[in-house]
Amino acid sequence: MKYVWLSMLLVGSLMAAGTEDLETNVNTRYTVEMVSVSGEGWSTTPPVDRDRKLSSGLRKEIASLVGEKLNPARLDDLARRLRQELRARTVEHHVLRGKSPEYVQVVFQVKVPPTRFDASVPKFLYQGKQGWSGAVEGTATVNNNGFTAGLVSDGDELVERYSGVVARYESQPLLDGRARLNFEFASYHELWNSSTVATADVGRLYSTRQEFQPVLSVRVARPLEVSFGASFESLGQQVPGAQPLAADALVASARYHQQFEGASDQGLEADYDLRAGTHALASDYAYSRHCWGFRYRLSHGKHELLDDSWGGVILGTAPLFERFVLGNSSSLRGWNKFDLDPLGGNRAVHNSVEYHYGIFQIFCDSGAIWDSGQPAVARSSVGVGLRQGVFSLAMAFPLRDGRMDPVFMVGMNY
Repeated sequence: MKYVWLSMLLVGSLMAAGTEDLETNVNTRYTVEMVSVSGEGWSTTPPVDRDRKLSSGLRKEIASLVGEKLNPARLDDLARRLRQELRARTVEHHVLRGKSPEYVQVVFQVKVPPTRFDASVPKFLYQGKQGWSGAVEGTATVNNNGFTAGLVSDGDELVERYSGVVARYESQPLLDGRARLNFEFASYHELWNSSTVATADVGRLYSTRQEFQPVLSVRVARPLEVSFGASFESLGQQVPGAQPLAADALVASARYHQQFEGASDQGLEADYDLRAGTHALASDYAYSRHCWGFRYRLSHGKHELLDDSWGGVILGTAPLFERFVLGNSSSLRGWNKFDLDPLGGNRAVHNSVEYHYGIFQIFCDSGAIWDSGQPAVARSSVGVGLRQGVFSLAMAFPLRDGRMDPVFMVGMNY
């Protein structure tokens, strides 16, 4: 009798092992065709830029599923990590039939608590020419409505250093998740560089700036999103008793983002922004500011190549915060923006090429900034650095005759 029981146990274990192997073999037969991460009112394919709370490592690992054999254990691990980084209530993964035989689609379904609070650092940077810049924000999400408040001091982005408070409201998804309404308020104090003060007319400088901007964003198609709204700016003058100037403008933009999967991961982004100051909004400035950009990314294994180009034109007379700047942490790195143009320019073109291998990066920037009626002078710079996730450390060298004056940059989210 004892041998009978042993035989039954042995047969049962073999059958169980055979069933497990069969399920594993069936799963691994299929190749992942597409990966998406979706929540209440939003969806992204692939999940490379939906939520910057996700680490770059996790975004890349999720995207790398495409073209690989289906691995349920790996999906479980990624769902666990998504839940941790998004602070979600649950993250479930579903495997759907693909468009081609032997292919499947993987969907990570994210369910977040109805109310949560997140703190973030949108920018923190030290740049050898401009000093420290940084911002910190806290966002409370209530039933998919976002309420954000923060502090900022930025001497890198514009001609002036602006410091103050920002507040923003982002509505829950509208029109079946295809649209969102945003309201942003900001109040800044302005600090001007001595070279800007020496160059500008007194009437062009302002001591404070307040902004209110309502914008509606609509996803026209999966890769295309358009936005339109208005920006109401009040500029407090430095002359005692002078009335604030209004710099009110209509705003519009278009964003295109397409991802291409294959042996190599490729991404294409294009955008166009328009700001038009008009007397119809009681603005003291009449101008139009056109800016367009193009970005291409190619990655294969540890290798990644980026090409980022943009250009801009301002017609009419715009306030200084609208003028273009080169020579900061993102353009003509290594140059000093106040040496190039202490007032900024109303014409600008720029191109940046970067190569990454793992955390190592090298880059080459080239561009020109000028005013209409003046000649455009092309300049270039090169640099090396380390980049891991949102953190970056780099040394940039402006290319000019007879002099080398490198600039050190360190920080995150810039």
